Amino acid sequence: MKSLSLALLLFVFIMLCSSCTPERGTKAWCEMMEKKPKGEWSANDLAEYTKSCVFRKAD
Repeated sequence: MKSLSLALLLFVFIMLCSSCTPERGTKAWCEMMEKKPKGEWSANDLAEYTKSCVFRKAD
C-alpha cells in the first residue's frame, strides 16, 4: 500500500511539473526559450525555435 501511495504521489508530481511548461511552438514557449541559456538548448529545441519563433516573426 505504501508503494502504491508513493507511485501515485510521484505521478501527480510529474503531471504538475509537466503542465507548467508552455506547449512547444507557442508564443509563451518562444519567450521562455529566449530567456534560457543557448548552451542548454537541444538540437530539437533549436529547430523548433527557428521554425516557430524566427520564421513566425517574419510573417
